[in-house]
Amino acid sequence: MTSPDLVALPPPHVCEQARLSRDPRFDGLFFTAVLSTRIYCRPVCPAPWAKRVTYYRSAAAAEAAGFRPCLRCRPELSPSDGAWRRGDAALARALKLIDQGLLAEQPLSVLAERVNLGERQLRRLFVERLGAAPIGVHTTRRLLFAKQLLSETHLSITEVALAAGFGSLRRFNAAFKDAYRMAPRDLRRKPAASVASGDQTLTLRLGYRPPYDFASMLAFLRGRALPGVETVDEHGYARAIPSEGPGAPPGWLRVSAWPGHDGEASHALKLELPAPLASRLLEIVNRLRRMFDLDADPHAIGDALSRDPRLAPLLRARPGLRLPSGWDGFEIAVRAILGQQVSVAAARTFAARTAQRFGSALPAEHAAHGLTHLFPTPDVLAEADLTAIGLTRTRAETVRTLARALLDGRVDFRVDRTLEDFVARWTALPGIGPWTAHYIAMRALGHPDAFPAEDLVLQKAVPTDGSRLSARALGARAEAWRPWRAYAVIQLWRDSMPVPIADATKTAVKTGGEAAKPAKKSRKAA
Repeated sequence: MTSPDLVALPPPHVCEQARLSRDPRFDGLFFTAVLSTRIYCRPVCPAPWAKRVTYYRSAAAAEAAGFRPCLRCRPELSPSDGAWRRGDAALARALKLIDQGLLAEQPLSVLAERVNLGERQLRRLFVERLGAAPIGVHTTRRLLFAKQLLSETHLSITEVALAAGFGSLRRFNAAFKDAYRMAPRDLRRKPAASVASGDQTLTLRLGYRPPYDFASMLAFLRGRALPGVETVDEHGYARAIPSEGPGAPPGWLRVSAWPGHDGEASHALKLELPAPLASRLLEIVNRLRRMFDLDADPHAIGDALSRDPRLAPLLRARPGLRLPSGWDGFEIAVRAILGQQVSVAAARTFAARTAQRFGSALPAEHAAHGLTHLFPTPDVLAEADLTAIGLTRTRAETVRTLARALLDGRVDFRVDRTLEDFVARWTALPGIGPWTAHYIAMRALGHPDAFPAEDLVLQKAVPTDGSRLSARALGARAEAWRPWRAYAVIQLWRDSMPVPIADATKTAVKTGGEAAKPAKKSRKAA
């Protein structure tokens, strides 16, 4: 199986064919630089093309070579190349830390230490694989995000600078002008692709690489939605999110399909949120890109998994099925524990009671979005009497132990941990077994290779003769699915539903997820 660290620039003839046909499947997988204009573009750019072009593996590489982003196709709207950012390879873990802003406040030596590499070795790895040094990747990421905010919102330039992770307006202006040969205010004078839908609401486009089955994503989330904390309908997802600091009011967000125009597919989701959350925009966008799996490359995943005769027809039928994760790791972990040994409906009931009894009540204006509570924090549940909502003493103690372990650092949701390390730390807690740990890795981290081999649904779903594989046999079969085993899980869970996924929540059928496990099996797994 090809390691994500070894993924190379597509061959020149493939890049050429992709750009001439404007193939959206290659969006973000490479960038075309026009030598005469010194501008780089996405493969889907509709602009006329010169003959003298060259190709770059990343936007950072193109900018390091002195090219500026196209104002028409807007490279900032490209999905990230998920092959680089997924899994346990050192480069993938480093990129995830950069996405979280580590280099905004820490030197390169800290990044290298976090991924167990020397500083020189890490820099060489970035240049070899991405064509740019780590600080170049960091700067390009933030400049492109700032460019999107300048194009799509009415935020002030100072607000844009802070939202994109620059410490000051002066630093932002200098970096922007140095990279793009124009001041931020000059870009503002050009026609925007879209604007804020109102003074108090921001609207942003979140691009993805097709195909993308948004309806199935919503259906999965709808079956697990917590009343009052989040709402999911056939058009989109909304939830309440905590405030940035003491005294700041909580916020909300909504994600829906971006409307296409003139019969063209938009290949994007639409994010709406109140303007006061502007300072948290980059963090929010990063969370949502993981939650809705917007940076996946479905063709690379499909090519790897379709070698298995059981998975091949599933991938042909649903090539756009993605890996749904959750907004908050602690919330997902608690819900995984609450879902042990009970049905999906019972798990939702326990989680809803937890939120309503121990979570913070929201201001009345959130009721317009169907939102009434925030999910409780670890410090609240660490001492909460959860037997009051109907949990057994054992299950209540497991939740409290989890909360305390997060507070004292025994477990965490650090993106630079390998899957092996993550699972080992979580299974060291009483009441947490391999199934629960892998499920949390799937839903909290969006880890592409998490695999709950103890899941009864999966053990029955792989054979086609009505038999059941043991956890060991299932794990051995799944070795060929690395590093995308979690996508195989989603396909098999989906295939095990005897009703369309959109109607699954109306039935009593147990499916893969928090409460997927029958009671006896769950006792062994988690």
